[in-house]
Amino acid sequence: MSSSGTAGRLRRIAPVLVGALFLVAWEAGVRAAAIPPYILPGPLLVARTLVADWSVLGPSLLATLKVTGLALLLAVTAALALAILFAQWRWVEASLYPYAVILQVTPIVSIAPLILIWVDDVTASLLICAAIVAFFPVLSNATAGLNAADRGLQDLMRLYGATRWQALVFLRLPAALPYVLAGLRISGGLALIGAVVAEFVAGAAGTQTGLAYRILESGYRLNIPRMFAALALVSLAGIAIFLALSALSAWILRPWHESAERPEA
Repeated sequence: MSSSGTAGRLRRIAPVLVGALFLVAWEAGVRAAAIPPYILPGPLLVARTLVADWSVLGPSLLATLKVTGLALLLAVTAALALAILFAQWRWVEASLYPYAVILQVTPIVSIAPLILIWVDDVTASLLICAAIVAFFPVLSNATAGLNAADRGLQDLMRLYGATRWQALVFLRLPAALPYVLAGLRISGGLALIGAVVAEFVAGAAGTQTGLAYRILESGYRLNIPRMFAALALVSLAGIAIFLALSALSAWILRPWHESAERPEA
């Protein structure tokens, strides 16, 4: 067995072992201290609750994932379009990029109530909130990638008479692809966070959608095992999104880019 294969298996097994040890310690601690389930349920009770309440939690998970996926698509499309404008006309970047930064650093929880007031459709307002959170990493990375194209190759394309858009399509966009995919991996998790935060605000207003509402509902009813089950679904959904986007990035980049190569040891 090669050392690289052993190291690869260790990297996959180690997180699973750490997680399993944490769950065993959690269950043992709850049982040893006789902590009541309305304060801290054990992982076995959370798992049983997840199975028993799947008819309630499953549709909520799908609602949250729907908002997350659509928001990520909207954020990536808008960010790439704006990054291309930034790359083509620097005065556009100088004029608009500071406002993108302002939008990024403004907490979404502070503007979500306004969006819910201004937008009549609740699903559309949730989508806007989640897209705002996921927007900036793709914009920032795509802008950096488009500006990182080799200057010598850009001069060569101009020497051969390539237009600005030809240079964009055949040189700058391929050079920016690893940056865009890195931003996409970050934005996937942020889209989920934005969707959950927006659902918390909407749930507080009485809109029964998504896992965030189930968390609020469980807290009001002191159904703490269901609350933990909903939290577990949010975490698992975030992990699944990150792994899926990482696999997509590796699949796209591995044939031609060194950033996707597997380490030797």
